[in-house]
Amino acid sequence: MADTSVSPAPGQLASGTAVVREIPLRDGECRLVEGFLEGEEATVLLERLASAVPWEQPVVTLFGSQVPSPRLAAWYGDPGAVYRYSGIVNRPRDWLPELADLRDRISGFADATFNSALLNYYRDGSDAMGWHADNESELGVNPVIASLSLGGVRRFRMRHRNREISPITLELAHGSLLLMAGSTQHHWTHAVPRTRRPVAPRVNLTFRYVYPD
Repeated sequence: MADTSVSPAPGQLASGTAVVREIPLRDGECRLVEGFLEGEEATVLLERLASAVPWEQPVVTLFGSQVPSPRLAAWYGDPGAVYRYSGIVNRPRDWLPELADLRDRISGFADATFNSALLNYYRDGSDAMGWHADNESELGVNPVIASLSLGGVRRFRMRHRNREISPITLELAHGSLLLMAGSTQHHWTHAVPRTRRPVAPRVNLTFRYVYPD
């Protein structure tokens, strides 16, 4: 099956203006907000997070084996926002002021409540994210996932679990925001594949609501 690629159109963004694009998604809801953060603000935030966050390389469980995660990560959130995936128990660090401010801004834009954020640091093209869905029970029935990209442009791929329809490929640019909602996590999986092309480091922040223990 051929991919359906959705890439930013040249010259589409005006200064100070974000462009919201609806991604045609059967069995789900998805929007790409290009320029949610303008270049300078996004760059300052990237530099701050790259240096201030105590990045760790988690050990994840895949097919019964424990392997180092192919990226660095950190978990922030409200007290009690414990998140479990791939055999990892993430207990939240206190919000950095920049993250708390960004959480509130994205919450207002998306009309959704977030109490936590998973940060992933892709150091180069060999760092990646395998196919998965954000469908853990503590995220609720139809979670809203808000994913902000900072730094190098990486391909974000989506494929349907059951239907024979074309996968979707998005190019997630510096300062862009991807919103997934509705039944998306039930029917679609997503990934950030490895690439051999030169790519700058990337920090990705995925805001979500975790139901406390």
